[in-house]
Amino acid sequence: MDSKTEAQAPVPAVRRNAWLKVIATSAVLYVLLLVVLLLTENSNLFPTLMMVGNFMVPVAYVAFIYERRHLSSLKMPAVSLAFLYGGLVGILAASFLEPFFITELNPGAILRIGFIEEFAKILGVLVIARHMRHDSEMDGLILGAASGMGFAALESNGYAFTAFLDSNGSISAAVAVTLIRGLFSPLGHGTWTAILSSVLFRESRLCDFRINMHVIGSYLLVSVLHAMWNGLPLIVMFVLSEGLAVLITNAVVGIIGLAILWLLWREAVKLQNVLPPETGKM
Repeated sequence: MDSKTEAQAPVPAVRRNAWLKVIATSAVLYVLLLVVLLLTENSNLFPTLMMVGNFMVPVAYVAFIYERRHLSSLKMPAVSLAFLYGGLVGILAASFLEPFFITELNPGAILRIGFIEEFAKILGVLVIARHMRHDSEMDGLILGAASGMGFAALESNGYAFTAFLDSNGSISAAVAVTLIRGLFSPLGHGTWTAILSSVLFRESRLCDFRINMHVIGSYLLVSVLHAMWNGLPLIVMFVLSEGLAVLITNAVVGIIGLAILWLLWREAVKLQNVLPPETGKM
């Protein structure tokens, strides 16, 4: 037993530090790309700079969640596909649906954006998990985090490019958007979709996906959190400056979301200890 313990001891340390390696390596590469772009004025580097910057934190967030999967036998290919599908399917679905339901920015429209985007992001999870056993709340949490962060990365990339165009080609504007959205990304999309997906998997144990009041309530919760994220700064701006209003309101909404996700993660770990997931998953 001692030799087995010694052989296994290094694994958690390496596994638990992987997300730090992701963020550190990506940050170094981002700075190098930015410096080379400014020195050479080679516009071909700009798309790469934006991709690295906007995917850096979302990928590290997913790695952080994946490292804490406990007894889940979920494999990285499935998580990577959830990130991909969550981003692509989510962005396409949201882009298609929002013009039909949103014609002007008002409180109702902000709420509808939350409902539409939370629905769009969970589609990525459904695509990946349609052939899986839905027997682990932890699996749902991980896949939801990956799907939401894939959406966040592509959305941030779009906002950075729009800032670049609106500022007549200002790299500083694009970098500012990338950094701000990157810092706040762990508080938003990935957390919300992880909450909804974990509840969906928990309620669908040993059967096909089941939509009950717990799942509907979770969907309403994350949609309202999403709407508060977008809408509260507009209200607080009447009292505080725009930057401070965004910082405070997004931090508060983000902490609420992370607290709920943490409770669900603890619940998922307990369920794993009672009913360990089967091997052979994607």
